[in-house]
Amino acid sequence: MDIKASCHCGAVEVTAHLPDGLEGATRCTCSFCKRRQGAAVTATTASVRVTKGAENLTRYTWGTHTAQHHFCKTCGIYVYHQRPSDPTQSGINIGCIEGVRTWEHEPFEWVDGVNHPSDRKTAGGED
Repeated sequence: MDIKASCHCGAVEVTAHLPDGLEGATRCTCSFCKRRQGAAVTATTASVRVTKGAENLTRYTWGTHTAQHHFCKTCGIYVYHQRPSDPTQSGINIGCIEGVRTWEHEPFEWVDGVNHPSDRKTAGGED
């Protein structure tokens, strides 16, 4: 499934391929994601293209610096991130995908980011 996603203000737009479509959207328990609360679906990292507003994206990373979280500088919306568990995968904020009614996909499964093996040397996990 190919998708288009955007932040709230429309300054940033991305396209991506979701190999499993909207199935498998999850939330993560790591110290960052539990605060962010955005459920994400899996995209292939190679397919993620910023089609508008690359200069308006800001990136947040910490700990092992494997996870790369991308936000709109204007409205602050989390749009996507590269996963530390598998760098060939990215998580796309399901709430940013055009036409998706997130509430119709609840409940979202929670994944254990706190105890992720690649992040044991940092407090709180990273995915």
